[in-house]
Amino acid sequence: MAPSLTETTATLSLREPAKQILKTEGGSNKENLIGYKYDRDVEINGTSTQPPASFPNYLPVWDNETERYAPLEPFEHYDHGKDADPSFPDLLPKGVAEVDNICPFIGSEVHGVQLSKLSDKGKDQLALFVAQRRVVAFRDQDFASRPIQEMVDYTGYFGRHHIHQTSGAPPGFPQVHLVHRSAEDRTGAKFLEQRTNTITWHSDVTFECQPPGTTFLYVLDGPSSGGDTLFGDMAQAYRRLSPEFRKRLHGLRAVHSGAEQINASLNGGGIARRNPVTHEHPIVRTHPVTGEKALYVNPQFTRYIVGYKKEESDFLLKFLYDHIALSQDLQARVRWKAGTVVVWDNRLAAHSAVFDWEDSQRRHIARLTPQAERPYETPFEGEGN
Repeated sequence: MAPSLTETTATLSLREPAKQILKTEGGSNKENLIGYKYDRDVEINGTSTQPPASFPNYLPVWDNETERYAPLEPFEHYDHGKDADPSFPDLLPKGVAEVDNICPFIGSEVHGVQLSKLSDKGKDQLALFVAQRRVVAFRDQDFASRPIQEMVDYTGYFGRHHIHQTSGAPPGFPQVHLVHRSAEDRTGAKFLEQRTNTITWHSDVTFECQPPGTTFLYVLDGPSSGGDTLFGDMAQAYRRLSPEFRKRLHGLRAVHSGAEQINASLNGGGIARRNPVTHEHPIVRTHPVTGEKALYVNPQFTRYIVGYKKEESDFLLKFLYDHIALSQDLQARVRWKAGTVVVWDNRLAAHSAVFDWEDSQRRHIARLTPQAERPYETPFEGEGN
């Protein structure tokens, strides 16, 4: 997607069918996307109050492609967490790794482990550990300073790379999705003239047939304070519901759409790499390794419940969205520090950026997003509390 105040573009209503827009408005203004502009020279050279970008090779461009990509094809995904030693000897060696759990259910910080040095066994254990803890912040990592191709190859172990339909990326690496607010950006105050907060809970690109699983986010530059990311435990959110309510959710499917995101990009002068897609996914999905069930709806991409009338669908989805957003006892807040790599499981955790830093400070983060299996659910079997 094009850069925005949060990790995803705000939902907009389609002004006309998205496919028609793709045919008539396919032009691209590389530095004016959804009202967002940045001066590349200023980012490279810095300002009177902000230093140059620490990693100019990661500054976003929108000209990696000369024509739209073909639709994503289905593929067979294998989750390496199935092969992991649950004692994590290669990922968290005793006497070396320091693990601090942020919250009881969700979130951990790890020191003493260099992710880029992990063996395949260590990567298998990483997939399992992240599924169990939902989100893990690894400190003092070298991802950002290593060649981009090396990081693309590394994270490709966890699944086929997703290439975002509208976002800026480093030159030559469309697999890298960039979250970027420049040192000159002053849109925060303007954004809040229209909204009371900047929180936008979502799981990434759930409109795809095979949305992401184990996902990597690493900081390149950040503001002096603020700009954290919130994560919510969707498996615990499911378990908090009464058994009868959980039973009612099983079998329900919802439509997830990427059309609005493409429409917003094109109407702002941005790009569309592919034609928009919609897919149905179960409202309760099952994790292929842990077997846990988790809520799988979000206000950014979920549009309606299949088979429900509009008022019925809106009512139930609003309840679930409020349940996710208001359950602060199921959430962890990760603070970004230089050298941080956050790894989370997009199947079990929703997230939102927090736009609370002062304008005219750079926030620059890279995401690598391996796709996973198509969401599925296993039958409800009289689960207790």
